[in-house]
Amino acid sequence: MTYQTTHKNAEMAVLGALLLDNLAIDRIDVQLKPEHFTDQTCRIVFTELSRQIAKGKPADVITLFAGLSEEVSLDELNALAQYVPGTTNIRRYAQLVIEGAQERALKTAAVRIHELASDDEKTIQERVDGAQSELSGLLSDDATDDDGWVPLYDGLKLHLDVIEARREGKVTAWPTGLFDLDAALEGGLSPGELTIVGARPAMGKTAFAMTVGLHMSQTLTVGMLSMEMSHGALRDRQLSGLGEVSMSQLRRPREKDLDYGRVVNGVEAAKARRWFTRELSGPNINQVRTLARRLKRKHGLDVLLVDYLQLMSGTDSKQARTYQLEEASRGLKSLAKELNIAIVCLSQVNRKVEERTDQMPMLSDLRDSGAIEQDADNCLFLTRPVVTNNSLGPDWKHYTRLSVAKQRQGQTTELPLFYQGDQTKFGNWSGPPPAHEAPKKSGYGYQGKP
Repeated sequence: MTYQTTHKNAEMAVLGALLLDNLAIDRIDVQLKPEHFTDQTCRIVFTELSRQIAKGKPADVITLFAGLSEEVSLDELNALAQYVPGTTNIRRYAQLVIEGAQERALKTAAVRIHELASDDEKTIQERVDGAQSELSGLLSDDATDDDGWVPLYDGLKLHLDVIEARREGKVTAWPTGLFDLDAALEGGLSPGELTIVGARPAMGKTAFAMTVGLHMSQTLTVGMLSMEMSHGALRDRQLSGLGEVSMSQLRRPREKDLDYGRVVNGVEAAKARRWFTRELSGPNINQVRTLARRLKRKHGLDVLLVDYLQLMSGTDSKQARTYQLEEASRGLKSLAKELNIAIVCLSQVNRKVEERTDQMPMLSDLRDSGAIEQDADNCLFLTRPVVTNNSLGPDWKHYTRLSVAKQRQGQTTELPLFYQGDQTKFGNWSGPPPAHEAPKKSGYGYQGKP
């Protein structure tokens, strides 16, 4: 008996067992899906059978034929009902069906990889990345004998270690260096979470991400995927922040009075940072996943900065843009959990923000997809009033409002930040906000110095 025949028999055995005992569906691997069936008739029958059982209705040859009379004959259904080795091994039958689907997917990927290897129009790196994307996700960790369920008592015993760490001041969150934000987020960014940072252009999204990343890279490994800025532009910003040198001095050193000693200090300060940058254009989530896994494996990875969501592409260019962004945001959240890292993803917001008197973005302003706010654990928004209102005085020059609009594990609030424009970085605001611009009341005070 061939391996292929084994899989076909397994498909029929699964359906025969379910017709014999509908409740046997509870013993089937949760990963079994209609698309795992190679036989078209088996696929159609499994879909209808699952639908009827899910509705709590008894499913048999008669009820199936009533729903499938135009697609499946009564003789075909009777043949399946008679193919009943028993229900005891139904879980193993289901695993064989899944393995058959995985084998077919592997063969398809092998053909595509062979085509990639022969594509001389692509670079070697592009071909390798493409091959890794093809192989990514072929096997699911869930398709094992471990069903993944954790008993309450066992889970809480493990959680005692977390409580004890908190009691000893060993918080599981990682500080961003922005005191009020860390207080609002119960310590900072947490592994396994996706944080979305939204703002209109020129509000400082990239500056915010780099401020947080450079601080965290002192003790953690940080990776930044830049889809908008070149390596050169990013290095200007990094050197400006680390060396406390203005951007204008770095860009026009012959015209400006450049303090070269500060430049050298900035380079030396980089030695203590575990920071990695990757410049790329329009990647899909599979490519981002491959790059993150590679960095994690080679250098470690704790925090991933993505600049920015709307520049990512979908795995299927024919799909609607909304669907592509949903795929990207959902994939980033999944990646954060898989690698146990914190992901900070920048996002555009709609122009409607500019039509409101209070130009602080809201969750509904996240551009092109409502799924973004659903996937995110935290949603932060930035606005700098001086950018949109040039009549404001010098007191407003450095003032920024940050809104914690969503926090899955805590409260929402607003807080002030200090924006150091010449060095494109953020700091802590000291004292009250400028007159006539008070953030919403919250339980967190303003700390630190700009």
